[in-house]
Amino acid sequence: MEGIGKIACFVLLCMVVVAPHAEALNCGQVTSAMAPCVPYLMGRGPLGGCCGGVKGLMGAAKTPADRKTACTCLKSAANSMKGIDAGKAAGLPAACGVNIPYKISPSTDCSKVQ
Repeated sequence: MEGIGKIACFVLLCMVVVAPHAEALNCGQVTSAMAPCVPYLMGRGPLGGCCGGVKGLMGAAKTPADRKTACTCLKSAANSMKGIDAGKAAGLPAACGVNIPYKISPSTDCSKVQ
């Protein structure tokens, strides 16, 4: 539970720092959208509200630059948290019924995301 508290604080900090009218997608938005997925990805909870965040993130990532940003932010967040189940992360799009233009994996090259 301590890790979830740290993540919640990080998300809150990102939300405070992020400009509310920024047009381009940023890591604060990505982190906020994906925060409901953390318990599921760590094997501590159900899928629950995660799909709403995944779908919202997909809707916000309208341009290739936004999709690259989302990819980079997701990789960075996953690498900074211990205990993320890579298989569950890779399966999120299918579990939530969305298609994304790249595989959710630590090995994904976000610079090639369109």
